[in-house]
Parts: sequence; C-alpha cells; structure tokens
Amino acid sequence: MKTGIATVSISGNLEEKIEAIAAAGFTGIEIFEQDFIADLRSPKAVGQRIRDAGLEVMLFQPFRDFEGLPGPLRAKAFDRAERKFDVMQQLGCDLVLVCSSVHPEALGGIDRAAADFAELGDRAAARGLRVGYEALAWGRYVNDHRDAWEIVRRADHPNVGLILDSFHTLGRGIDPETIRRIPGDKIFFVQLADAPAIEMDLLYWSRHFRNMPGEGDLQVTDFMRAVMATGYSGPISLEIFNDQFRGGSPGTIAQDGHRSLIALMDDVRRAEPEAVPDLPLLPAPIPVQDTAFVEFAAQGEALARLEQLLDSLGFRRAGRHVSKAVTLWEQGGIRIVLNAEQTGHAANAWNARGTTVCDIGLTVGSAHDTVTRATALGAKLFSQPLGPGELPIPAIRGLGGSVLHFIDDGSLSEVWDVEFLPETSVEQNAGLTRIDHIAQTMTYDEMLSWSLFYTTLFDMAKAPMVDVVDPDGLVRSRAIASPSGDFRITLNGAETHRTLAGSFLAEGFGATVQHVALATDDIFSTAEALRLRGFPALEMSPNYFDDLAARFDLDAETLDLMRRYNILYDADDKGEFFQLYSQPFAGQMFLEIVERRGGYEGYGAPNAPFRIAALKRLQRPKGIPAT
Repeated sequence: MKTGIATVSISGNLEEKIEAIAAAGFTGIEIFEQDFIADLRSPKAVGQRIRDAGLEVMLFQPFRDFEGLPGPLRAKAFDRAERKFDVMQQLGCDLVLVCSSVHPEALGGIDRAAADFAELGDRAAARGLRVGYEALAWGRYVNDHRDAWEIVRRADHPNVGLILDSFHTLGRGIDPETIRRIPGDKIFFVQLADAPAIEMDLLYWSRHFRNMPGEGDLQVTDFMRAVMATGYSGPISLEIFNDQFRGGSPGTIAQDGHRSLIALMDDVRRAEPEAVPDLPLLPAPIPVQDTAFVEFAAQGEALARLEQLLDSLGFRRAGRHVSKAVTLWEQGGIRIVLNAEQTGHAANAWNARGTTVCDIGLTVGSAHDTVTRATALGAKLFSQPLGPGELPIPAIRGLGGSVLHFIDDGSLSEVWDVEFLPETSVEQNAGLTRIDHIAQTMTYDEMLSWSLFYTTLFDMAKAPMVDVVDPDGLVRSRAIASPSGDFRITLNGAETHRTLAGSFLAEGFGATVQHVALATDDIFSTAEALRLRGFPALEMSPNYFDDLAARFDLDAETLDLMRRYNILYDADDKGEFFQLYSQPFAGQMFLEIVERRGGYEGYGAPNAPFRIAALKRLQRPKGIPAT
C-alpha cells in the first residue's frame, strides 16, 4: 500500500517537510504548489531531493479554475496548464490535481466541462502525464463526486481520471456508498481527511479544521471501504488543512498522519477483507482489562511523604523488589509501585521532574500482540538492562517520555510473585477497589496526537471534548475509555501556564499524570476510614454544598455527610457520581476517590471549576520547586 501526505498538511519549509514525511514512513508526497514556489531550488532539484529521501512525487496540486471558462479565459487556462506540465516533468511527477472551478465567469454544463477535460487529456498524454479531477465541496457548479465522475466518464480519455477526497464527500453529507459504482481504474488518487462535527461554512471548515482520520467525527472508514470496493489500488494520501498543525512539530504531525493511515486501512481490512487482500495483518485493537499498576519515581524525603500519603489511604506495603530500591503497595485490586532507584528510567524521571508517575502498567490479553500493533503504528519500544530476578516485560514509550508496560495472563502475570519479596505489614483497607481512571495533562496541541495514539492502539472510544473553566483560563478535556469502562484516561490540554494544568506542565517540565482516580463501592465508608487515618482531604467551599441542595434532590442526611467529608456530586440520566480529592502533593499532583452508581460514565466535569479553585487556594508560592 502506497501512503502519501500533502506538504500543506504539516508545518515548516519544504526541506523540513520532506525530512519529516520520509522519517514517518510514507511512500510518497503530494507537492502543494505554494510550498514549491516558496522554495529556492529548481523543480528538477526539488524532485531529486524528494527521491533521494526515498519518496515518490505522487501528485502536484492544485490547478484551479480550469473547466467551463469562456473565450480568452479558456485559452489562458490551457496556457497555464502547459506551464504546470513543464514544472511537473521537471519534478518527475505525472499526475496533477484539477479541482472544480469556483471562477465567477465559469459556465456550467457537464458536456462543456467534459470537452475541456478531453482536450486537456490530449495535451497531458502528449507529455506522458495524467489529469485528476476533484469536486470541491464548495465548487460553483460541481461540488459532488458523482458529478465529477460524470464529467470524467464523458471526457472518456485514458489520461483523465477522478480524484476523491473524503472531506469533500463526507463534509457535504454525501453517501460514500455511491463511490462503489465508479470503476477503480478511473480513480487516479484518493485523499483523506477527517474533521470535527461543526456547523459552519464549508470552505472555512475545510481550510481550518481538518484533521487526521480518527481524530474527527466523519465516517472516513465507510468512505475508504467504498473506495477499496471499486478495486482501487493507487496511493492513499492525506490532505490536511489545520491551524493547529501549522504551528506544530513537523515530525509529530507526520508520524500521526502515518499512524492514522495504517490504523484506518486496518479497520477497512477487517470490515471488508475482500477489498484489501494484500494488506499485512495486524492484531486487532487491543482490549485493556485494567490498569495493572501505577509507578511513581520518588526519592529521599519526597518518598517518605508519598509513603505516608499511601498509608493514609489505607494501602499496605506488600513487597520489596528482589534487587532494586522499589516497593509495592496494594489495596483491593490497586497496585502502586514506588521506585527510588538511582539509575535507569525512574531515576531520570526523578532528576527531571521530582516526584512523578514514570510508568503505567496495563493488563492486556496478549503483551506480544500489543507491542506488535504498537510498533506497526509507529510507537517506540522501551527497554533498559534487566536486574537480577527481573522479567522482560514488553513496553513502549508513552506521553512525555513516560513508559507503558504490558502484562498479560501468561507468565508475565507472575511478575509480582517473581520480582517482589512479600512483606509482613499491618492489614488495612479503606475500601478502595481499583483504578477508575488516570488523568494526563499535556499542551492543547498534543491532545489530538495522544487521542489518536490511544484509540488506534487500544479498543477505546473517545468522548466529546469539553471545556473546563479554570479561574485563569480554559482547559480542554477529552475522556477515552474501553467499552467496559475498565480502562479510562482523561486527556487535559492546557493553553496557558496560568491554568492549574498549564502550571503543572511548566513546573513539572512536561510531566504527564497529574492525578489518579481510585474507585470505591461506598464513598461514605471510605471517607470515614480516610478521615480516621489522617488523609488530607481537599476542602470545598460551603457555597458548593448549598448549591447542590438547590440543584439536586438530595436528602439532608446525605448532604450533611458530603459537607463533612468534602464529597462532590454529579448525576445524569444514567446514574450518580461521588468524588473527593486529596490535597496537592509533590507540587501539583493530587489523588481522587470516586464512586459510580448506576450507569454514570462521566467524570464529574461540572465540579472541575470548584476542584480547581480549591486546589489553587493551596497552591504553593511560585518559585518554590516541587520535591
């Protein structure tokens, strides 16, 4: 399968784009005319540079306002085409994209347009070139791929074919199943883009909000299934216009793009195997059974304070590593690992950020399949020298240099018995049962990238984006969860360092996990147990509970308990949600205790502004480093 991406899709100059596209693993490149014009090199030199990078020049685009022009304007359009053909031949590119006209003087008519393309096909054929016609969603007369196909069909020229773009079809709400009626050999090129569901002008939507397949809300998989069912065997390419991407890292955006294409075509192969028989088989998106462990890097006094916090939560120290300064703390099905090593990954994380979550372990059906799929999607493997008694647990790099380890039901599940010596400690339990979710903080620019990472690697679905109001700005939040809800992650994107999330990023030098939520089946019993153990609960404003009484039909006894224990509340048509928080530790990290009742699937988003305000009241003075 040939994969490509238009140079307009990523930031940087043409050289930076070529390097990023090649490094990401693409087969070829679409040259967007503006990128080429801005470059100082000759067309021949640009073409050679692209080939030296191991890429094919797949497409030159766009050629605008060609068909249906009257008189002198028509002659001028053919002159312009001949000049572009000159450039293409020097570039070493044989296909040009002609998008449907928006020229104010263009004339309609299928036959008139077909005649123009028949003549253009003759001129292209004389030079060994091809012409692809694309229906712009906002084209003056042609804005539907079905009309574009009819023009190509009537032009009846071997050097004239159709170019399909998922945005132009799906953005207008056109049924992609209509593509199945088009002969595959007359589709010369396929461009892909997704987009969030936003009601706005099509042109503005297209020029500013496209994103990678899987990052938006369009049915790109259905579109691609229809394309492949025609027998199409040409390149699959990305054409993305996105304000956020224009300011991002070329390498990251290119890697995301390649990941999105691999995942998309894997989805297509699973849904329509006869249409893509030659595509390499990948393991299916990986179901995650639960969070096997969360590992903190901590040393010295910071380690002692973290141990004290875990003790106040009812955790017991269950084991000590056979060869490393690592301890295991357990309660219910929760495992917290504290790593005080002086060398290796955890030590590097500690040196860079102080106390931080450096590693997350996930329980999966097959660790091997997880790593196989992850690496096919561009993830980077992680390894470090094994110490005495350690098992080789597969792992990849995660957000912000953190690590994801994968433990399956085979021999790897024995890691706790093999690597840790059991310790005799006082049995204690505050009713905590499992890890409900992990909250990762990142820059807003990274949110789409990591949303794509999780949803293409794992069997997870993303919830709609929500805005969380911080007294000093706005934080974007998106939850991603497995179908069972046994594994949940919230991604919180900060746009300014003034917000709590933004200051956590800035002061933690890119740390990722800001809080971990622990589940209980009875939050009031847990809260009382925590109070007796000296757990430092986050104090909420009395006004919050007065407002609850006005908004929800809660009995007086329940409200009194919520006030006493600083428990927050939310409810929807499926169920109820109770939550309480710890005071911040290690700078701006904190813990959350939650109880879900009924079918509640949210995260208490309406309470976030009040939680943020309470945390900020306790925020340490600026300039004092975290420990």
